[in-house]
Parts: sequence; C-alpha cells; structure tokens
Amino acid sequence: MNEDKLLIAQAEDLIARCSRQDIPVCSEFLDARQQSLLRRAFGEKQGDVTIAYFGGYEDADRVVMACLPYYMVDSVSMGAKDLDASESSAMFESFLSVIRATVPKNSQASAKGRALTHGDYLGALMGLGVRRSVIGDILVREEGADIIVLEDMAEYLKQNLGKAGRAYISTEIVPLPELLIPEKETTTFTDTVASLRLDAVLASAFRISRSRAAEEIKKGLVFVDYLEATKPDMTVDEGARLVIRHMGKARLAEVGRRTRKDRISIVIER
Repeated sequence: MNEDKLLIAQAEDLIARCSRQDIPVCSEFLDARQQSLLRRAFGEKQGDVTIAYFGGYEDADRVVMACLPYYMVDSVSMGAKDLDASESSAMFESFLSVIRATVPKNSQASAKGRALTHGDYLGALMGLGVRRSVIGDILVREEGADIIVLEDMAEYLKQNLGKAGRAYISTEIVPLPELLIPEKETTTFTDTVASLRLDAVLASAFRISRSRAAEEIKKGLVFVDYLEATKPDMTVDEGARLVIRHMGKARLAEVGRRTRKDRISIVIER
C-alpha cells in the first residue's frame, strides 16, 4: 500500500471510530499535500461526523484532521468549515498541547548574540527520535519558541527537550489557548494581470515568471484554498489563499476593473 492510500485508510478508520463510538478523534499532523488529499477525499462531513482541520491557530501550516461527533458541532455558528482559533482552542485542548521553550538570558546562544532558529528546534526534536507527524508548527520568538504538539506527546517532549542548537533551554507545557502567535508581516500591493489564470496570479503574487509558476504547479507545490492545484489555467477567485511551498503565502485580496490596456487590476496580500 502506498503512502497516499495508507493515509486515506487511516482517515477512514478515524471517521468510523468517531461515528461508532461518538467520540472526537484526530489524525497526526498533516503537511499541505496530505491536507489536500484528505480534503478532496472526505469533504466537510461524512454521515454524522463533521471533519475540521486545525493546527492550534488560524493559518497554521501543519494541522490535524479532527473528526467530531454530532453533539460537539454547533451547526449554526460553526458548521463544517475550518475552525477559527478563538472558537476552537478549548475544544482542541484534548488533542493538542504547547511546549514553551525558553532560552535563558545567560545561555551560550544569547551570549554570542545568535538567536535560535526553527531549524534548531526541529533538529532537537527529531534528535529525540519522534516522528515529524507528532509535531505541528514551531513559532519562534527571540527568547524562545512555542511548539505545538500532539497532547499525548507533550509530557515526553517536555522531559527530554533540554537543548536546541548549542543552547540549553527550559521547557514547560502551557494550555493551547495561551499559545503565543508572532505578528505577521504582511505586504499589500497592486498589480495588473492579463487574466485570472493561476499561473498569472502566482507570477504577480510571488514576483516570479509565469513559466516558473507553471513549473511549481507541475511539481505539486502550489495550493489554492488548501487544495493542491494541478492546472496552470484554472481561474483564481477573489479572496483565494495561495501557497507555494517553501516560498510563502499570499491572498488575492481584490479583483478590480480592466485597464485601458485590457489587463485586470488586482490587489495582493503577502
């Protein structure tokens, strides 16, 4: 069985378990491609099971697929869409937890003026022999990081994560609602495109050529509203979220009128 079929089979088992036992269950953390695969396969609802994706905060890169029984879902206020962090942190505390790592001021890293990076923390976690899929996003700050993990791994990671890079760190478990989310740096700019084809909008949003955009699509690295995009000529709608893996995120914030040169004015947030 290949990895895609195994992932779908595991998700089917979770859905069946939720329906049979009327309990909430969730997958391990999913990357963008895995999320896309499951979203296409199962949609937002399977029978009496609501399916939602959440990674600890809005716009998390790595999320779990949660299967929620009927009694946990307010069909009026939440429905079966992605969950907003303000509504769902408490709901997901049984699934997810946060390891808060702090770098002491007198540490070797601080003394040399070198801040620890995402790679330092991830490398330290992988060095403990755990799977990448039990670890979500790592939100790095100057004085440390908040690491989102599966709840049942939190205590083990807290006890064993004592060093990152060359710096000794202290760790504690904090509730999911206390997650510290770094402020986003967003740039908004206006441009014009010949059409709302995906390759044209990507070229504008990420400042690359259309041929480069088409190549990224071909490689399976482009996602539109969390779904993998496979066709360069697909039309991008206003409000769509665009991702090129390893290059970043953008949003087609606004589609304006055609210019005198018969091009379409657009506003991009990145």
